[in-house]
Amino acid sequence: MTSTGFRHFPRSHRLLSPSEFKPLFDNPQWRASSQHFLLLVSENRLAAARLGIVIGKRRVKRAVDRNLLRRLMRESFRHLGPELAGLDIVILVRANIDHPNKATTAAELGKVWTKLLAKRAAD
Repeated sequence: MTSTGFRHFPRSHRLLSPSEFKPLFDNPQWRASSQHFLLLVSENRLAAARLGIVIGKRRVKRAVDRNLLRRLMRESFRHLGPELAGLDIVILVRANIDHPNKATTAAELGKVWTKLLAKRAAD
């Protein structure tokens, strides 16, 4: 809980159905990657950005670790809210992660977001 209360992640900021994920997997406008993460991104016709998270059990075995990664991904997404407006984003875990470190993971997510914003600005 922060000083202003819990930060909410509303349904309107999430990719929920397979039909919302499919265009991103089939034909993303931009890709950004790091050692452990891949971002697939396309513009949407909405005012807000929407986030989808894909974490396979083969990549991150323990549920505790998958949940930690989800929290860190959502937190980094919320911090960049206005900069990501109008985008649909899927974050995939692309390499095995055992016992993720919060600081290291947050730094890696920060770098991949920076790559994405640079690619978007270049277009």
